[in-house]
Amino acid sequence: MSALHDAIVLEVRKKLSRRYGDIKVNLSGKKEHSYKGQYPDLLLGEAGMVLALLEVETEETLGPERPQHWKALLETGLRVILLVPKHAKAQVMELLWQHGLAERLALGSYEVQIAMP
Repeated sequence: MSALHDAIVLEVRKKLSRRYGDIKVNLSGKKEHSYKGQYPDLLLGEAGMVLALLEVETEETLGPERPQHWKALLETGLRVILLVPKHAKAQVMELLWQHGLAERLALGSYEVQIAMP
């Protein structure tokens, strides 16, 4: 995974910290926090309970094998949120429909903007 992936994960943690009081993070290559054998990028919780799992995808991580990973996250029984690059959202939605996951996952998007003077 990339530095971009980790930067997005940390930014999402910051944005969601008001909604979830307990957020655990797994950055690239590190498996520090699990839920039922899965290591999502973020575990979102409150009062000691994990409520949702969030996975950040980048250009590098999106591929034909990813639906199997998303399916494994869904098998935990928790809400699963998938965050993908904005320009790839339609393509990912098509992939979700093909694998029967579209109605079970929450799909969000992000984009990186740089404003130069």
